[in-house]
Amino acid sequence: MMFVPATVAIVATALVQVVSGHFSIIYPEWRADTIELDNDTLGISQWNYPCGGIPDDFGNRTDWPLAGGPVAVKLRHPWTYIYINVGVSIRGANVTAFNMSLTPDLHNVTGKGLFCLPDLKMPSDLPDGTRGTFQIVTNGQDGQDMYNCADVTFRANAKVPDGVCVNDTGITATIIGQSNGGGSDMNMNMSMPTVTVTQTQAGPTSTTKPSSANGVAEAFGMTLAIVVGLACVASSGLGF
Repeated sequence: MMFVPATVAIVATALVQVVSGHFSIIYPEWRADTIELDNDTLGISQWNYPCGGIPDDFGNRTDWPLAGGPVAVKLRHPWTYIYINVGVSIRGANVTAFNMSLTPDLHNVTGKGLFCLPDLKMPSDLPDGTRGTFQIVTNGQDGQDMYNCADVTFRANAKVPDGVCVNDTGITATIIGQSNGGGSDMNMNMSMPTVTVTQTQAGPTSTTKPSSANGVAEAFGMTLAIVVGLACVASSGLGF
């Protein structure tokens, strides 16, 4: 029987937990499946800003309602901070800046599974046919931001497919902070398991990634570095 050092087993477990924390975009269709395509050599990783390493116009583009519509994701952390930015194409060029927010207040989602914000509004009026990109950013207990993007065309006559906006039972969302008059219209009166939304007043930095997440990230990185170092020593047969 092959003996696997405990430190190696710990590393494997940690890596599985990290991968399991990745998230998917259900609607609009994401630019590419960054979980399936994850590849360090190609630079594809959900940790890579701004779109997980997937280039512009990779393939998928969805007609999204000009008057507003849903964004649905699948989350794999026990709790997740989520915010959704949007960039608009200028004269047909690729999106280079995600300088508007569909969620001007940070959302703290508790629970794993499908999560949908059913009626998000663009922060400004756009002409029919404008191309844009949604950048969805999550941050869970590992303390690191993860990125996925979905390319869209804003259409006045766009229809949302049935069944794409689903909230799994047990998912709850808390809005942290208070918006300054724009962006998200939280309408949860839908014929599906409902997301419970509460309003929490927070300090001036509440709409950005909380500082505590940075501390978690540093602690996680330091722990993983130590574990990997021990694993290397164990696999070489030195000192264990």
